[in-house]
Amino acid sequence: MNQYYLHLGSNRGDRKSFLMLAIQQIEEKIGAIHKQSSIYETEPWGMKEQDSFLNMAIEVSSKLNPEEVIETINAIQAALGVDFKTKWGPRNIDIDIIYVNSDIIATEKITIPHPRMYERNFVLVPMIEIAGEYEDPVKKITVDELYDLCKDTSEVYIYDETDE
Repeated sequence: MNQYYLHLGSNRGDRKSFLMLAIQQIEEKIGAIHKQSSIYETEPWGMKEQDSFLNMAIEVSSKLNPEEVIETINAIQAALGVDFKTKWGPRNIDIDIIYVNSDIIATEKITIPHPRMYERNFVLVPMIEIAGEYEDPVKKITVDELYDLCKDTSEVYIYDETDE
């Protein structure tokens, strides 16, 4: 059984509904979800001229290997209407594998740990909530410590539905 940490984000349409639909699909097609962070609202990263994102992290156990999980994630994203034509642009749903077990994987199709997670508060903050003591297999420090070293100044807030 493999342990995956996934990061989910949405900034188009009913953002929370897209997150919930993705979680439902992940549970049906990838495996059981054991931990789920709060939902966080974050400013866009990379391309600033777009709506804020809702982000969260989940821990999933699965019999699927990383390549199968990537294929399944791509199918879930496609079913939920993902458009990746614009790098860092608006999207209904974005699902990334952050970690698999304590593996380091670098192939043409997949890089784990996620190579840009170290510079993104919107990934690290939800990960701290569910796996703060997890030791990054590349940096050999915990997710908490990764956050302390991160130079990203973007704000990450607990999502307040009453603001919708």
